[in-house]
Amino acid sequence: MSKIVQAVRGTRDILPEEGSYWQFLERTTHEILSRARYQQIRTPIFEQTPLFERGIGEATDVVGKEMYTFTDRGDRSITLRPEGTAGVVRSYIENKLYATGGVQRLWYTGPMFRYERPQAGRQRQFHQIGVEVIGSPDPRADVETISIATTLLKSLGLQNLHLAINSVGDGADRQRYRDALVDYLAPFKDELDADSQDRLDRNPLRILDSKDERTQEIAQSAPSILDYLGDNSKRHFDRACELLTQLGITYAIDPRLVRGLDYYTHTAFEIQSDDLGAQATVCGGGRYDGLVEQLGGKATPAVGWAIGMERLIILLQKLDRDIEPSVDFFIVSKGDRAEAQALELSHGLRRAGFTVELDLSASAFGKQFRRADRSGAVACLVLGDAEAESNNVNVKWLATGEQETIARSDLLERPDEWRVRLKGEAEVGSP
Repeated sequence: MSKIVQAVRGTRDILPEEGSYWQFLERTTHEILSRARYQQIRTPIFEQTPLFERGIGEATDVVGKEMYTFTDRGDRSITLRPEGTAGVVRSYIENKLYATGGVQRLWYTGPMFRYERPQAGRQRQFHQIGVEVIGSPDPRADVETISIATTLLKSLGLQNLHLAINSVGDGADRQRYRDALVDYLAPFKDELDADSQDRLDRNPLRILDSKDERTQEIAQSAPSILDYLGDNSKRHFDRACELLTQLGITYAIDPRLVRGLDYYTHTAFEIQSDDLGAQATVCGGGRYDGLVEQLGGKATPAVGWAIGMERLIILLQKLDRDIEPSVDFFIVSKGDRAEAQALELSHGLRRAGFTVELDLSASAFGKQFRRADRSGAVACLVLGDAEAESNNVNVKWLATGEQETIARSDLLERPDEWRVRLKGEAEVGSP
């Protein structure tokens, strides 16, 4: 017997029993973002490697350690996308989305790829939902994106969420702060963890995000970037905080929140959950006013965020809420003629907008009825030899056990009436 080929480490199958959570998340996302007039954009899952080297930053862990990069048959360096923003900005420039004028409100969803240690809620192939608002320098754009993220998370039923916010200033602010931070950390270099020692010269701000306990202790007394902001950066951050308060969105300022990618400017934020343990961040984002120009476009302000879908699914599963779509009819049948009529009936009911599960097992009625009881359907439609002969169908309301016999055509000719009846019976059966 040949050896079973297994999934690659760091990837996982999303099985049908989990699929309803993904569908619920995707439906809710589409509804919330559509109401805010965000348009979906779909970019390739692989791009030319320089896009990420230039956009994310060669000194970042993502580019330096985590990208899936290969040479294709045309001798080009190709990378599976490790995040969504760079590809969206490349598309914005290449397809001249700016030509229509105004602000582009875009959103995306799909798989991303990073080579890192797999753990709960973090895989080497993972999925994100992201939004990008391109073309507005206004702090209101920052707050709109945060507001939409909180609305989405609350619409999913999530609780115990906290917004952390910071400003990383503009390029000049960051350089001043970088110099001050290196001056502070240099005497502690030998006490820092190995990754932080490496970052001291290449990307010192990332040391503030280290999970090493001793490094965290040292970082506690580090200078605050808020003390190095210029007047424009201060005004932008103060206005964003003021608007969050006006919307009733509670936040905490965290001067050590820097995010992991080089393109961030001004506002940086994370939404965290108490229910996720050490990997607490559900949503992360911020402003990136220099990225469009950095990738070859005209200087264009932008802000956005990304949500890890796997982490959201973990939280949704903990809620233990019923997110399964309701089943209107479960159809059982026995006998050649009845089974053919059941297939025809299921086809007609689905076309009329009902959710229908047809038992295809051809097993005894008893087994089919047990499956109907487990299906969560509101009603069971039964066709046997007698019903096939009379062109009738037996309707069994599963919550009450009550039964009635009707003409099969009655279901298809009066769909609105049956929708009302199904809703009433579903309410009777709800806890």
